[in-house]
Amino acid sequence: MEKRVCVIQTDFHQYRPLVGIHGRPLTHEQESLQQAEQRCVHLAQARRELEVQVVGLEERLEQEEGAAAQLASQRQRLEVECCDLRRDLEELENTLTAVERDKQSSDSTVRKLSEELCQKDVLVQKFQKEKDHLVELSQLEYQLDQERKQRSDLERNRKRLEGDSKNTMENLSELGKMRASLEELIKKKDVEISATSSRLEAEEALSAGLQKKNKELQVRIEELEEELEAERAMRAKVEKQRADLTRELDDLTDRLEEAGGATASQMEMNKKREAELQRLRRELEESSVQAETVAAALRKRHGDSLAELGEQCEGLQRTRAKLEKEKQNLRLEVDDLAASLDALQKAKASTDTQLKKLEDLLSEANSRNEDMQKALTEVTVAKNRLTADNNELSRQLEEAENKGSQLSRSKTLIVTQHEELKKQFDEEFKSKSVLSSSLTTVRQDFEALKEQLEEEQESKLELQRLVSKLNSDVTHWRSRHEADAIQHGDELEEAKKKLSARLQEAEEAVEATQAKCSSLEKTKQRLQGEVEELCVDLEKANNAAAVLDKKQRMLDKQLGDWRLKCEELVAEVESCQKESRQHATELFKLKTAYEEAMEQSDALRRENKAFQEEIADLTDQLSDGGKSVHELQKMKKKIEMEKEELQASLEESEAALEAEETKVLRLQLELSQAKADMERRLQEKEEELDAARKSHQRAVESLQASLDVEVKGRTEGARLKKKMESDINELELQMDLLNKNNAELMKTVKKMQQQTKDLQVQLEEETRGQEELREEHTLLERRCTLLVTEGEESRAGLEAAERARKALETELQETTEKYNDINNQLQSASSGKRKLEVDLQQLTQEHEELQNELRGANDKIKKAVCETARVAEELRVEQEHTMHLERVKKGLEAQLKDMTVRLDEAEQLAMKGGKKIIQKLEGKVKELELELETEQKKYAETVKTLRKNERRLKELLFQSEEDQKNQLRMQELVERLQIKMKTYKRQVEEAEEQANMNLAKYRKTVHELDDAEERADIAESALTKIRTKNRGSFGKGYSSGYSTPYPGVVRSPSSVGSEGRGEKILTDDDESVSSLIPTYLNSLKKLMID
Repeated sequence: MEKRVCVIQTDFHQYRPLVGIHGRPLTHEQESLQQAEQRCVHLAQARRELEVQVVGLEERLEQEEGAAAQLASQRQRLEVECCDLRRDLEELENTLTAVERDKQSSDSTVRKLSEELCQKDVLVQKFQKEKDHLVELSQLEYQLDQERKQRSDLERNRKRLEGDSKNTMENLSELGKMRASLEELIKKKDVEISATSSRLEAEEALSAGLQKKNKELQVRIEELEEELEAERAMRAKVEKQRADLTRELDDLTDRLEEAGGATASQMEMNKKREAELQRLRRELEESSVQAETVAAALRKRHGDSLAELGEQCEGLQRTRAKLEKEKQNLRLEVDDLAASLDALQKAKASTDTQLKKLEDLLSEANSRNEDMQKALTEVTVAKNRLTADNNELSRQLEEAENKGSQLSRSKTLIVTQHEELKKQFDEEFKSKSVLSSSLTTVRQDFEALKEQLEEEQESKLELQRLVSKLNSDVTHWRSRHEADAIQHGDELEEAKKKLSARLQEAEEAVEATQAKCSSLEKTKQRLQGEVEELCVDLEKANNAAAVLDKKQRMLDKQLGDWRLKCEELVAEVESCQKESRQHATELFKLKTAYEEAMEQSDALRRENKAFQEEIADLTDQLSDGGKSVHELQKMKKKIEMEKEELQASLEESEAALEAEETKVLRLQLELSQAKADMERRLQEKEEELDAARKSHQRAVESLQASLDVEVKGRTEGARLKKKMESDINELELQMDLLNKNNAELMKTVKKMQQQTKDLQVQLEEETRGQEELREEHTLLERRCTLLVTEGEESRAGLEAAERARKALETELQETTEKYNDINNQLQSASSGKRKLEVDLQQLTQEHEELQNELRGANDKIKKAVCETARVAEELRVEQEHTMHLERVKKGLEAQLKDMTVRLDEAEQLAMKGGKKIIQKLEGKVKELELELETEQKKYAETVKTLRKNERRLKELLFQSEEDQKNQLRMQELVERLQIKMKTYKRQVEEAEEQANMNLAKYRKTVHELDDAEERADIAESALTKIRTKNRGSFGKGYSSGYSTPYPGVVRSPSSVGSEGRGEKILTDDDESVSSLIPTYLNSLKKLMID
């Protein structure tokens, strides 16, 4: 263009002098020439303006050409990048197809494995149900044993009550006989009283005659009274000595009781007693000698007549007083017997009612027995059936364990596959992020190119406008200067052709840039579409992952709630069992106390019978007579005191019996309340189960709704499943490791099979023992039938729950088939790890609790051993005490023999010395007999304490045996838990190793990402620098060039230098960009491959 303008200017300047030369001779055309000159001036001004515009346009054209060249170079670069990106995309698509194939194959394998897992879970649940049934059977058998024990205790109590009723009937018959005999005695006494009254009248007549003689004899009586006072003084001395002896005897007995088994002190005491007895013998001999002397003197002083008369008077007075006292005593006894008869009738009525109640209880017990026998037969049939089922289930268990081992292997494989898929997913996600970043950069570049295109289009429009203006000017100039430009037309046409050619070239260049821009826009639109599709896929995958996360959390929460409910139910069952055991122990204790009270009441009844016999003997002796009134009064007082004591003891025993009966009734009420509470709790549990079933159904409906959503998500996530084929090779490598683990698991399975065989042998032994127990115990109560019905109801409920569970399992299988996305597997692995950690914590807590319980059990065993040792020592002490008491008894019996010999001697002496000494000796004998009875009572009490201690010893031994068994069980549990702890620790360590590996890989990828980001930042900064430099160079080009009004000068040298500098800068920056872009693309490729 510049050349063409220069040519036009030179032609015009050459044309001007030719015009002047031709116009000199033409004077008449001067005016027109002046006008033409003015026009030329105007045209020159216009030309200058046009030249300025043309220069500006030429500069802009040059700038546009430079920009077009840059755009062409950038386009080439972008095409190269697009080719690389297409190749990368094709490679990614190939990898995606391969991954999808792998994923489909792995999905098929996962489905198969999940189906097998579901089948194994069903089998395991069946085995768990069978195990629960066996546990329930053992509990029912234990309850049966307890019921048998209770029934045997009830039969014992029934037999005791029957014996008591028989004894009461015998006592009633004896009391009736006693009443009849007493009535006969009363009649006899009335006859005797009438006879004695007639005798009294006769004797009163005799006494009137004898009073005269009495007056004469009073003087003698006074003398005899003086002698009696002397004898009384002697008797008081003897009684004082006797009191001292009794005190000494009491002190000795106290010392004997305190000393226990001190034989040396007993020997000394025996020596002292022998010395005192010798002293007493001497005193007795002296008193007998004195009495003999006194009796001889009295006999000498008084005659036989006075003695006979005095004896007759005294006898009559005594007989009269005796008869009156006997009459009063008989009246009192008749009243007492009437009261006792009324009490006995009341007791008989109460015993009759008790007998009726006992008969009703017997009939009920018999009916319960028949029901329990029927239930027993049913239980035996059910047990046989269960044993057969157990054998089949054990066989199935072995198969299930084998399948479970295979499933565990497949599960580990799936977990590894899942982890690898997760790694691949993370890598793809990183590559996607890199691609998105590269897309953002491409978009930015595209926007910059678009802006440049818009600027070029605007410049093109301006050029077209200028061209149209120039064309209009050219036509005007043609019309004006056709005449002037005939000679130079050819040159103008050539210039015009050149200008049109250059214009066509510029238009072609613009069209090429437009085509490039359109292709770039198409590529941009295609890339935008792909990016949008990828973003949509990512959003869908993220939404599906979020939904699945929520569902997994909901399922985990539900599982946690169910586990908590199961634990609460187990805790409540254990508390109920503990309460039942405590009630059983309390019942056993109360039964023992009741037996002891019954034994005490039997002993008191025996004592009562003995005392009644003694009373009868005393009454016989009273009827015989021959004893003094004073002694009879003393005996009566003693008997009354003993009777009151016996009545008090009887009342106490009856009160104790009533208290025991009230305790028994209270226990029965508590038992009924406990049964009602158990039934109420069972109803509550059934209601809770129904509510849980309803909630479960709701959860199933929600799961179905979520499944529909998941089906849609699955169709969307099917694209991501193709990535799993690349993991098959790594899985095959891991298969070898899993085979090794399989061999180890097979060993453990064999061990478990051996344990199951041992358990089956134990089961068979237990079944034999149970059959023997069934043969021994044939009596059961209604509770067993109730328990059986409850068990059947629970079985029906369990069957319904099993059906619902099976339906849920089928639905769960369908969900598991659909629920195989990568994020869910990741979350399941993480949740499994958390569960394992929670289980580990629970196991550690249970281990600590078991250790604490073991320590408590050891402490209890130690305490029981200490108590047994203490009881053994108490037994030994009591045995020594009984031995000592037997020795004392033998010594006392020897003393009794000696005393009887001495009594015989004393009786012989008393025949000589008088009746008073004999009475004293009889009193001593009675005191000694009382002491003997007290010693016998003590001996009986020691025997009772011995029996109690023996029972306590047996209970302690039984408790120690139970504690030992519990300790063994706890040790076995601890060992099992330790094994589980080891396995869990091993699994946790493996999981931690895998987590460390994943963390290392993650850190590596993060480091590489940071490096890539740094490189991308460097590249972006370099690109921004290049753009700023390019823009600056464009600005310099516009500012450095200037035009002159002179036609010959087009551009200054400064513009030329600036152009050269701008071209150098552009070439340098292009080289730096061309060196940076391949490195950036290579780093992106490495990231994609990683």
